[in-house]
Amino acid sequence: MTKDLKSNLSEKEGVSQPETTSKSSAHKIKLSRRKQASPDTFIQKILKGDITFLSRAITLIESTNAKHQEKANTILNACIPYANKSIRIGITGVPGVGKSTFIEAFGKYLTGLGKKVAVLAVDPSSSVNKGSILGDKTRMEELVTDKNAFIRPSPSGTSLGGVAQKTKESILLCEAAGFDTIIVETVGVGQSETAVHAMVDFFLLLKLSGAGDELQGIKRGIIEMADAIVINKADGDNIKNAKIAKGEFNRALHLYPPKENGWQPKVMISSALNNTGIENIYAMINDYIKITKESGNFAKRRDNQNKHWLFTTINNQLKKRFYDNPKIQELLKLELEKIANGKTTPFYAANNLLNITN
Repeated sequence: MTKDLKSNLSEKEGVSQPETTSKSSAHKIKLSRRKQASPDTFIQKILKGDITFLSRAITLIESTNAKHQEKANTILNACIPYANKSIRIGITGVPGVGKSTFIEAFGKYLTGLGKKVAVLAVDPSSSVNKGSILGDKTRMEELVTDKNAFIRPSPSGTSLGGVAQKTKESILLCEAAGFDTIIVETVGVGQSETAVHAMVDFFLLLKLSGAGDELQGIKRGIIEMADAIVINKADGDNIKNAKIAKGEFNRALHLYPPKENGWQPKVMISSALNNTGIENIYAMINDYIKITKESGNFAKRRDNQNKHWLFTTINNQLKKRFYDNPKIQELLKLELEKIANGKTTPFYAANNLLNITN
C-alpha cells in the first residue's frame, strides 16, 4: 500500500481559541445596550461633566431618527441655561496646513493653563459612499489623553464649509458640560466658510508659506471673515518664507474695509511642531474677546448667530419635509423621466414639484 502524501502547502489544524467573552457577559452587554437612559439621566450626567453621556448626547443630536431627535431636543433645551459661557474659536485652512497639529499644540497649552477644551473636529464625507474616516483622535494623540480635553470628530455630510449640521447644538452641550473653550475645526477652505463663522466668537485662518498660498490668500471672502491669520509651519528652512508671507498678508489686509467691531485682523507666525507662537496667539485672542465684550459687539455677534441658525434650521427642515413627502417622491420620479426624455426642463419640473406644497 502506498502512503498518502501531503502537499508541502498543506496546513496543520489550528488550535481552537477559547471564547474571549462569556455568554453571560455578552448577554449583560446586550441588555445594557437595549436599556436606554432617560433624558433626565443624560441631563444630570452632562451637567456633571460626564464625557460618556456627552458623547452619547451628541450622537443623538446627529441622528436622523425621529425618536432620537425628540430625546435630543429635550436634553438640549434643559442644558441651554447652563451654556453660552465659553469662548468659541473656529479654525480653518487648506488641507495640509497643519490644523490638527496646531489644535493639539494650542489645546495642550490651554489645558496647561487650567482650561477645559472641547474640540469639535469635522471630517470630510465621501461624495461617493457618504462615509468619513473620523481620524482626528488619531492625529491628536496627546490631547486625546488629556483629562481636561474632549475631542469629538463628526462627518461633514453635505454641509457647506465642512461644518456638520449639528455642530451648533454640540457646542451648547459641551458648554453645559463645563468646557470653557470650544474649538471648531473645519474640513478646509470649501465652498463657504459662512457656517463656521456663524457659530464662533473668533475665526482663525491658518496659512502656509512658500506654497503659492500667499497670493491665494489675498482673495476676498475667507480673508474678510478671518479675525486673524496664522502662518503655520514656520520652522526650519521655512522661517524666512513665513516672515515674508506675514508681510504680504499684512499689506493685503490694509486693502480691506475695517470690521464693524473695530478690530484690525492680525497676522502671526507659528510652529505647532515646535510650540512656538502659541502663547502670543492666545494673548491676541484674549485681547479680541476683551475689546469686543467692552464694545458690546461680542453679545451682538452671538445674537446675530442665533438668528442665522434659526433661519438655517427652518430651511433644513423645509427641505427635509419636502423630500420626505410621498407625493413629492412619486412625482419626482416622473419629472426625472421627462427630463431624461427631453419632454420638460429642470426649471419647469421644479415648479411642478413646488406647486404641490402650495
